[in-house]
Amino acid sequence: MSGEWALILGASSGFGAACGRALARAGYNIFGVHMDLKSSMPKVQEVIEDIRSTGQEAVFFNMNAADETRRGAALETMQARLAQTTPPGHVHLLLHSLAFGTLRPFIAPAGEAISKPQMDMTLDVMANSLVYWVQDLVARGMLVRDSRVFAMTSAGSHRVIPNYGAVSAAKAALESHVRQLACELAPQGIRVNAIQAGLTDTPAMRKIPGHEKVVEYALQMNPSGRMTRVEDVAGAIVALAGPGTSWITGSVIRVDGGEDVI
Repeated sequence: MSGEWALILGASSGFGAACGRALARAGYNIFGVHMDLKSSMPKVQEVIEDIRSTGQEAVFFNMNAADETRRGAALETMQARLAQTTPPGHVHLLLHSLAFGTLRPFIAPAGEAISKPQMDMTLDVMANSLVYWVQDLVARGMLVRDSRVFAMTSAGSHRVIPNYGAVSAAKAALESHVRQLACELAPQGIRVNAIQAGLTDTPAMRKIPGHEKVVEYALQMNPSGRMTRVEDVAGAIVALAGPGTSWITGSVIRVDGGEDVI
């Protein structure tokens, strides 16, 4: 895949970082979008250095991926970089792996229940932003025939987890967006799928209140005998981005060792 580019939303940790490293090893240059404070930038730099150590390019943007103005500016920069090659490059793969939402119950004493702004923000960042990024990429000609779009979902899209209600709603909406985009983009040969990872030890997972009990349950119930690892998901995405998978679109693909069938 030398010369191809992948764009990862949520590139600094968890699934996004693992996929950036794996895709770079597979020959992709990486555009990365992340939102980190100064204190966590050393970890981001590690990801960038790991990508560059493979001989691939890493162009990262520290920004709110749901900010329309910042999205436009970042895409301008990406488009300018793609134009430097002959013929002009494109984004072969887009990964939506944004994990920024509110973890609060719906019904609770005043001040403890989720608010409308918190609900709206969670759905905007973790679901609706996929649509807006894809719209802009298609309009700019940056996604082309045989480009692949992947969005990270979870079993929370169809299961109840304490305090996870807003994120559950976002994941369900995200899967709906995947189906709609897959149908609308099929005539252009652009494939859109959701990846449902099993429970994985990521910074986002550790923020779930009571996550220790969820981990214990997953370890007991997963028929493969362990939790999912970020490397499992990264390897699956690299494989699904390759030749021979262009007829897969509009699907929710489980990468969980069989966790969700129990």
